[in-house]
Amino acid sequence: MLTQSENFLFKKKEKIEVVAPGITRQLLGYNDQILMARVTFEEGSEGYVHDHFHSQVTYIESGEFEVNIDGEKKLMVGGDGFYIPPNAKHGAICRKAGVLIDVFSPVRADFIKDNSL
Repeated sequence: MLTQSENFLFKKKEKIEVVAPGITRQLLGYNDQILMARVTFEEGSEGYVHDHFHSQVTYIESGEFEVNIDGEKKLMVGGDGFYIPPNAKHGAICRKAGVLIDVFSPVRADFIKDNSL
């Protein structure tokens, strides 16, 4: 049973998963307490409003996103970040193509398909 990622993960080697139209995800490290993912958005793609019991912190590496957290919307750009409390409804619309770095605690076991976390 795999309970954590390798210690060193390289962007060129890690699997890229299509998660929705215009959105891909690449895992960049995890154990049972935390997970980090790189999520790439094409302009106009949407991370639909949803919620989960995990705490989430997101860094906007590049692009421009309209971020919605519990109905409050802000336009955010590369270099900005946001926190999503557990169970808060949230989503994002990509206004200019970009990349988000998402960190979840505890691990998003649903993102890890090849093990039984």
